[in-house]
Amino acid sequence: QVQLVESGGGLVQPGGSLRLSCAASGSIFSIYAMGWYRQAPGKQRELVADIIRSGSITYDDSVKGRFTLSRGSAKNTVYLQMNSLKPEDTAVYYCKVDLINDSGYVDDYWGQGTQVTVSS
Repeated sequence: QVQLVESGGGLVQPGGSLRLSCAASGSIFSIYAMGWYRQAPGKQRELVADIIRSGSITYDDSVKGRFTLSRGSAKNTVYLQMNSLKPEDTAVYYCKVDLINDSGYVDDYWGQGTQVTVSS
């Protein structure tokens, strides 16, 4: 069993900041990647940012320069610092972790999601 605990969503004015946290626990023997996705109403879920085992980070173009993904020292926690938020950042944000299983394949696990609303 893998559990993902997300926190940090909320309502913020345009230009404001929020910090999302996600902690993975349970049977997490080998993390391949961990990160955040988001889904706005009527749209498909999209990658916001993720970090792979090597430490390489990928950002969606729409958040580059505004969002920063970091990883905790134990590597089972990720943080998403979101600055200069825009109304178009409004979405449910989901944490995702990719684990390498005993067969060498990757299984993915999702958090329940946290709402981020950017509005004046």
